[in-house]
Amino acid sequence: MNSSIIAAIAYGVLAIIGGIIGYFQAHSQVSLFSGLVSGFILLLAAYLQFQGQAWALILATCVTAVLVVFFALRLAKTRKFMPAGLMTILGMLALTVMVNQLVTVR
Repeated sequence: MNSSIIAAIAYGVLAIIGGIIGYFQAHSQVSLFSGLVSGFILLLAAYLQFQGQAWALILATCVTAVLVVFFALRLAKTRKFMPAGLMTILGMLALTVMVNQLVTVR
């Protein structure tokens, strides 16, 4: 199991947990839906990478990049570290691992 699979699993689980927490704290159905969908896509991409599907790394990278941009914009707007700052930093870390794996594979 390579580092991009681990990064996709970790960030996917964080997205799911964050969506659930957002729902219970702010009663935000959008947070729940987006967290579950993006998290499950990342987990699916990790599983498909493990099965040898090369395109799954591209899927995980794209979903992570979209989440990083979203949370960075949210951080700039609210200036609150939780959850936007944490998800931005962890997303950039996961994105770095994934892009490194993409460059290494090519």
